[in-house]
Amino acid sequence: MTKKHGKKQTQKKAPAAKKTQILFAVFEAVPFIKTGGLGDVGGSLPPAVCKAGADMRVMLPKLESIPPEYKSRMKRIAEFSVPLSWRQMYCGIEVLKEKGVTWYFVDNEYYFKRPLPYGYEDDAERIAFFSKAVLESLQHIPDFTPDIIHCNDWHTALTPVFLREQYMQLPLYQKIGTVFSVHNLKYQGIFPASVLGDVLGLADSKPASDQLAYGDAVNYMQGALYYSDRLTTVSPTYAEEICTPYFGEHMDGIFQQRRSILSGILNGIDTYSNSPGRDSFLFQKYNRSTFREGKAANKQALQKKLGLAEEPNTPLLVMITRLTEQKGLDLVLGILDELLCENIQLAVLGVGESKYENAFRHYQYRMPNKVNACITFDPALSSEFYGAADMLLMPSKFEPCGLSQMIAMRYGTIPVVRETGGLKDSVIAYNQYEDAGDGFSFANYNAHELLFTIKHALDIYFNHRGSWEGIIQRAMKKDFSWKASAQEYVRLYEGLIAQRAE
Repeated sequence: MTKKHGKKQTQKKAPAAKKTQILFAVFEAVPFIKTGGLGDVGGSLPPAVCKAGADMRVMLPKLESIPPEYKSRMKRIAEFSVPLSWRQMYCGIEVLKEKGVTWYFVDNEYYFKRPLPYGYEDDAERIAFFSKAVLESLQHIPDFTPDIIHCNDWHTALTPVFLREQYMQLPLYQKIGTVFSVHNLKYQGIFPASVLGDVLGLADSKPASDQLAYGDAVNYMQGALYYSDRLTTVSPTYAEEICTPYFGEHMDGIFQQRRSILSGILNGIDTYSNSPGRDSFLFQKYNRSTFREGKAANKQALQKKLGLAEEPNTPLLVMITRLTEQKGLDLVLGILDELLCENIQLAVLGVGESKYENAFRHYQYRMPNKVNACITFDPALSSEFYGAADMLLMPSKFEPCGLSQMIAMRYGTIPVVRETGGLKDSVIAYNQYEDAGDGFSFANYNAHELLFTIKHALDIYFNHRGSWEGIIQRAMKKDFSWKASAQEYVRLYEGLIAQRAE
C-alpha cells in the first residue's frame, strides 16, 4: 500500500485590524513644556490611549523652552510652506519617540524661538500658524493619516475651522473627523476682527465670518465649538455646568445648541509619579499599610521646616493652588479668623494675586506657630505638603476638573471641596451613617458652609479615629489613573468614526 505524502496545510493569519489613528494637537505636554494642567493632560493621556489600543500621535510646537535633552534626539522628517492668508511661512516637522508615543514638533523659529509659550502681540498669528501647520503636515508625514484630529483649548481651535473651510476638497482630508476638548474655558483666543482676513484668510467665507464673530472681534475657541464633530470637557459635571450662564463664559448658548455632541470625561493623573511610595521629595515614603508612621514623620518634618508648632496631633490643613478668586480664597479668608480659633494649623503654597498673597502673609505674621504662607511655586515642596497634611482645602468657585484633590487622596490627605465640576465627580462626601466616602464637600459658594464642613471633618479627625482612617484607606485606594478615561476617549473616537462611515 502506497502512502500519499501531501503538503502540510498552514493556516494564514488574518491581517491585524487597523488601529484607530488619532492626531492629538496640543500646545503643551510634559515632559516637554508645561504651564498648567493642560501640560499634564498632553503628556499623560496619549500614552494611556495608546495602551488602550489606538495609535495616538501628538503634535506640539517646537518651543524654545523644551529641554535640550529632548531637542537633541529630534529627527527632522519634513520641510514645507504653510499658507497663512497672504503669507507663505516655513515649517519643519521633527519627530521623537518618548513614553511609547510618537511626538511631532512643528518648527518655525520666527514664531516659537521665544522665552515664553504665550503672551506676545502676535499670538493670533502664531496660534493660527500652528493650527494650520497641523493640517499641512499630514501631506508630508509618512505612513500616518489620522481618522480623527483631537484639538485642545484655543491654541488649536482653528484646526477644525481650517479643515472645513480650506482642506475638505482634498481627498486626504475628507474622512478626517474632529474632536475638541475644553480644558480652560476662560481663555478663548479673542482678537481684533482684522485677523479674520489678514491672518486667517477667511474674510470671504460667510460661514467662518459668522461663526468666528464675537461682537466686533473674532473668537478662536468659538470657531472650534461650531466646527468640531464632537466636543468634550474634563469632567461630566463641568459638561453640564458650562451649558449655564454662570459657568459658560458667554459660550453657554453654543453648548446648549450642541448638547447632543458634548460629553465630559474626567481627567486622570500620573499615578506612578504621584505616589507616596515612590516620591523622593518626601521625608519618609509610605503606603496604605504604613501611612500612620509615614504621615507622622512627614508632618513633623514639614512643621519643623515651616516653623509651625511641632504638634503631631494637631491637624495640618493645606492649600496647594494658584492664588486666584477661582480657587475659593475669598471663602477661606472670610472665615479664617473663626477657623484659627480651632486646634488646627494652616499652610498655603502658591502664587497669584497680590491681595491673596498679602492676606496669607498677614496671618502668618499674626500667628507664626499656626499659619505659614509659602508664596512660591515649588514642585518639591508641594510633594512635602501632600505627604504631611491631614486635609486639603479646595473650595473652588468653579473647577473644570482639578488635579490637586486627586493627588492629595493618593497621599492620604483628605480633600474638603465644593461640589463643582471635577471636584464633585472625584470626591465622595463622607457618610457617617454608612461609614462611606473619601472626602468632605459642601454645595453652595458660602463661607460658613465651608466652615461647617471643615468643623465636621475635624470632629471625625478628633473623635472618630477609626472612621477617619477608613476615609484615608478609601482615598488612597481610589484609582485616578488615565486607564478608564483613555478607554472612554477610544469609545468616543470609534463612535465618531462609525457614524462618519454611515
